[in-house]
Amino acid sequence: MIKKVYLALISLVTLLLAGACTGDLDQKPVIGDSADKVYSTIEGYKSVLAKIYGSYSLIGQERAGNPDLSSNKGQDLLRNLFNMQEAATDEVANTWLSGENLSALTYMNWDASDVWVADTYYRLYYSIALCNEFLRYTGEGSIGGFSDSEKELIRTYAAEARFIRALDYWFVLDLFRQGPYVDQDTPTTGVIPPAYDGKQLYDYIMSEITELETLLPDTNYYGQADKAALWSLAIRLTLNAEIYTGTAAYTECVGYANKIINTGRYSLEPEYQKLFNADNHLRTNEIIFAFSADADQATTWGSATNIICSSCGNNSTQDPAKYGIENGWGNWRVRGELPALFDAADGRRLFWEDGQTQYFTDGITTDSQGFFSEKWTNLTDAGQAASASAARGCSTDYPMFRLAEVYLSAAEAVLRGGSGMSRQQALDLVNAVRERGYGDAAGRISDAQFNLPFMLDERGRELYHEMHRRTDLVRFGRFTTDAYVWQWKGGTLDGTSVNARYNIYPIPLSELSANTNLSNPLY
Repeated sequence: MIKKVYLALISLVTLLLAGACTGDLDQKPVIGDSADKVYSTIEGYKSVLAKIYGSYSLIGQERAGNPDLSSNKGQDLLRNLFNMQEAATDEVANTWLSGENLSALTYMNWDASDVWVADTYYRLYYSIALCNEFLRYTGEGSIGGFSDSEKELIRTYAAEARFIRALDYWFVLDLFRQGPYVDQDTPTTGVIPPAYDGKQLYDYIMSEITELETLLPDTNYYGQADKAALWSLAIRLTLNAEIYTGTAAYTECVGYANKIINTGRYSLEPEYQKLFNADNHLRTNEIIFAFSADADQATTWGSATNIICSSCGNNSTQDPAKYGIENGWGNWRVRGELPALFDAADGRRLFWEDGQTQYFTDGITTDSQGFFSEKWTNLTDAGQAASASAARGCSTDYPMFRLAEVYLSAAEAVLRGGSGMSRQQALDLVNAVRERGYGDAAGRISDAQFNLPFMLDERGRELYHEMHRRTDLVRFGRFTTDAYVWQWKGGTLDGTSVNARYNIYPIPLSELSANTNLSNPLY
């Protein structure tokens, strides 16, 4: 499905949605035609499916307005997830702490009343509610009036909705380690959903992955899920299984990576930065699954727009036009430890340094301290701004899964004891990623250098600002401990360890009031 058409379809959705389990953040229904009318045509099903995909990057039905969900900050799910995964790490130094309510995340002292924690939680469960509502109309009893070919298409759409729901639940698992379980069979009123712990969520997601392998297509239109996207989700789940459940699944992680590699469909994009420009929808050789963006069709102030505009200073010597935007927001820079991971010859070292110091000597909000990232742009391959107007945001898609992550995850799983791939094969995957970064064989490492500490650093070099850092640091035991500190970790200039409870986020207080099955024993 061409992404312009895909995004335009979102505006057609007129589905009446029942609320999921929520507290004092109300989920607003999308008012319009009845469900019977929406689900009377294939176009109706397709438009609701587009709405499900759009739940990650858009806040509602119209361009930059009419939000579906009342929330504290009013931002889309990807912007919320970015803050949860990056704000507390070495990859982000926020400038507008008080205005953005980011002090608690930045200094790692949040509680169950944090506005970003609550918004992320409710956005995830709103996406789950969209999937569940859609799936209620995809059973055999609902599609009897369609032709055989149309029925098969609806079944595929249902599998895609289940994939997005599994992705939603993976984020719930990774961020909160618990959460209420609701599906299409859960009554929409009068029920307090059961609370699933980490193992229950893990087992549920894995069961969905296993079943969806037989239901999702081998290939799909760009921006829609297929088997490789499902296997990519399985890689993230199994790579972190020991954290989630206490039982390792590194061999399973290697197995899913092999499935993607053995398709023969994917290769590393020769030019790293083209993975993060406004023509990155052309990079289907490496990008396995992405959330589409087209500012001329649907505005978002999250997704890649947030990254591109936030990492361009408004008091620096940067020229916003260099990134395909009219104005930089100056929202954040990086802490000095991130650029310290890179050699000068590494082409992935993409930072604006002019007028900036690498490390902090003052408060984290001092915008002349810390480099700005130049990894993402709103430029086409031809070097032109992609959007008709910068007031509409950026048109760079958000790659959720790409081949380099698959390579690095498989290599790490081998180092952790996973079978199904030799150590030399794993090292070759790492060196392929590094050769792309350096542009030649100078980036290759030896077997002696191939170890777990190196892999954490390499993931930082390859995947920075792609919502991996917190998860990676937790898996390596370095997020809350003193095994690795960075400036302003824990609220001190030189960094300090923090309470281990901050490895997970609390269930919002408002949800605890609504669902007595949930609790926050660590908080």
